[in-house]
Amino acid sequence: MSLRTSPRPSRIRMRRAWLTAGTALTLALTGLSAPADAEEAPAPLPASQQQDPQAALSETAPIGTSAWTSPGGKADPADFTLQAGALNGTTADRVARLDGVLPTSGVSKLLASANRTVNTTSCSRDPFGTAPAPALKWCLEKDDSTSREWIPQAMTGVSDAADSEQYGADNDTNIQLYASYDNWDPGRDSNDNEVGDCSPDELQANDACNQKGVRISFVQRHPDGTVKYRHVLLGWAYTNNSEHISFDGVHSDEGSTVPNPDKDMQNGLHAGGMVWYGHYLYVADTRNGIRIFDMEKIMDLDPNGDGKAGDAMGADTDGVKTTADVEDKTKVGRQNNVWYSFGYRYVMPQVAAWKFKATQSNPSGSFKCVSTGAPKASYLSLDRSMTPDRLIMGEYCRPESGYPSPGRIASFPVKDLEKRSGEVAAEGWANYLPMSNGGAQGALALGENLYVNQSAGHTDPGNLWRYRWSNGVLVSNGSVIKTATGAEDLYYERGAQRLWSVSEHYGPAVNAEALEDGKSAPCLGLVCERVLYAHSRAQLDAP
Repeated sequence: MSLRTSPRPSRIRMRRAWLTAGTALTLALTGLSAPADAEEAPAPLPASQQQDPQAALSETAPIGTSAWTSPGGKADPADFTLQAGALNGTTADRVARLDGVLPTSGVSKLLASANRTVNTTSCSRDPFGTAPAPALKWCLEKDDSTSREWIPQAMTGVSDAADSEQYGADNDTNIQLYASYDNWDPGRDSNDNEVGDCSPDELQANDACNQKGVRISFVQRHPDGTVKYRHVLLGWAYTNNSEHISFDGVHSDEGSTVPNPDKDMQNGLHAGGMVWYGHYLYVADTRNGIRIFDMEKIMDLDPNGDGKAGDAMGADTDGVKTTADVEDKTKVGRQNNVWYSFGYRYVMPQVAAWKFKATQSNPSGSFKCVSTGAPKASYLSLDRSMTPDRLIMGEYCRPESGYPSPGRIASFPVKDLEKRSGEVAAEGWANYLPMSNGGAQGALALGENLYVNQSAGHTDPGNLWRYRWSNGVLVSNGSVIKTATGAEDLYYERGAQRLWSVSEHYGPAVNAEALEDGKSAPCLGLVCERVLYAHSRAQLDAP
């Protein structure tokens, strides 16, 4: 979960530059976007077809000071109760239909086609500053390390996915995943006409004019020590106005408690945390709950692997055979019998969702967290040290006058989330976080210990806090471990006994004006740029 300290546009980013004001506003309110071709652009969808989940929202935030106990104290687990997404059945039908048209790829094939390389031996980027070096530090490729558009947040891996730490028929090992959200759109509305500012020519020339949602990066270390990775786009299946099955990037209105284009937060899925368990990927949807994606439903739009347009796809209910185009990075979904995916070869569709049962009432446009009602789903992790395996969910917030909570955290039996109906209650424990100043970016439970990552802005190393449970209350369990500037979500690799994270900041900045103009990036005084990094168990257990 990011601090969201990178510059935010004055109004929401529009997903297609050429939309009329009325259409753009309607699409912003529904959380869906139109493909770039008018022939098969979807009509504005009714509320019943918005992207799932859509939790109950309220602009009235109960202060709830009576529920606040103390730092580390017990919280009400009932506030975390999840309900099955309203569209789970419809979503399953749409994905099955999509599966009949587009070829699928297993994780092994995806990893075999990895087209990017991690530098594990001479990574000179330093988001740690005065903090001790981690056990491992891996540099991403330069464009991923410095991208203004894609901001890394969540981490998980094969150690979460399988007790054996091997996945699939090929027993794939040494796999990490990190998630990034699309944070920057040069076509954002800067003249207050509620229409993006990219011209049609700019839209074609710069694919950043499109808001793509979230991508997952699959990273694998090979026996020879090399590390390769590949990006996969997350998708949402829907039926367009030509009655064809199609898909878009994933989006949600998490920037306010009611859909409102005047809010200045990102209008998109933030992916602050995720867990890979079995063949499902659970992704945090901050204001709403959890979205679920299926590793066995990954779509391959370039099955011959040549990176060129024209690969044959299947036919939908209309019987018309289609093709795919992975060269055009400006379009998504089916348009004129051609499938587009913002240039990504692989797309993994959402198959289900869970939403908060309680009303979400955090104040709009702020980082305050109430101490009652639905939490924010800011980060997720997996605890395999307890029985049954538990999904950990926590929230990012900053305590302020009248809003004393530094954030809450709770656990769910993860197998219960494989259901597609009913409710799932938080069980095991629920607590307020112990930090007095809040700002948790990720947390991971390991036995009786809880590790919490906290970012300290753009100039200072982050904090990795260590706690333990004592009579149900979280208490300090050692001094803070200094860690990366821009520290994010946490993932534990059990066999190697490493605690992984990713840094989010992307390079040196000169001043606030330069940031606003998009001329440089927010990592003051450091040669940050992004890295994947891991602390050893010895570092975690140090006094």
